[in-house]
Amino acid sequence: MCAMCASESYEQVVADLAETVREHGWAVRVVYGTGRRPPWAYTVGLGSSGLPELVVTGLPAERAVDLLNDVAEHVLDAGVAPRPGERAAAALEYVEVAEPDAHLVHAVALYGEGRRAVQVVWADEAGRWPWDPAAGGVQPVLGPRSPDAPPLT
Repeated sequence: MCAMCASESYEQVVADLAETVREHGWAVRVVYGTGRRPPWAYTVGLGSSGLPELVVTGLPAERAVDLLNDVAEHVLDAGVAPRPGERAAAALEYVEVAEPDAHLVHAVALYGEGRRAVQVVWADEAGRWPWDPAAGGVQPVLGPRSPDAPPLT
């Protein structure tokens, strides 16, 4: 259950989030899916290190949090922002988020508008990317693929 659903005020949720970012360098917010809307999650705080926030869609909360924490730790350690079109491991590709302010509600609450975000797009167990019609549409992609992305196969 989300903190706001558990009767915390919006102001308290934002204050708790700011404390987590101060302690750990970033936090992950989960937005649970409803009906036909799949779940998604995003980081808050990476922008303070000059990096884009990260977003993932279509994964269960625990997997989304684990993935974003792993990628956030990697990019902070490397000090290099993920590049749209770049592949990380065999089953991840980065896509620039076209409208980050629409998706990063708590990052905007803490830091204001104009945040940059990169989506961590994943291939399913069969190796299908969401732009493959056979993928099933469980992972919305929040921006166009980079022209630098590997060719579709």
